[in-house]
Amino acid sequence: MAAGTVVALGEASLVEGYRLVGASVRAVEDPTSVLDAWQSLPAGTALVVLTPRAAGVLGARVLDPDAPLTVVMPS
Repeated sequence: MAAGTVVALGEASLVEGYRLVGASVRAVEDPTSVLDAWQSLPAGTALVVLTPRAAGVLGARVLDPDAPLTVVMPS
């Protein structure tokens, strides 16, 4: 199994703890920043953990066959 990067993307208060388990954290607070962070995910990103708000901004973009696997935190 190939390893890949795990990224936590969303509001700082909800994603900062993911640093403790080695995730790359993209703390973003507004829709434009969410979209920018999504577009600039590092090559090799295998999983993106999204806050509910970030997932709402991204919408169907996460369903793109070339997008990394995503999971949304419970609200």
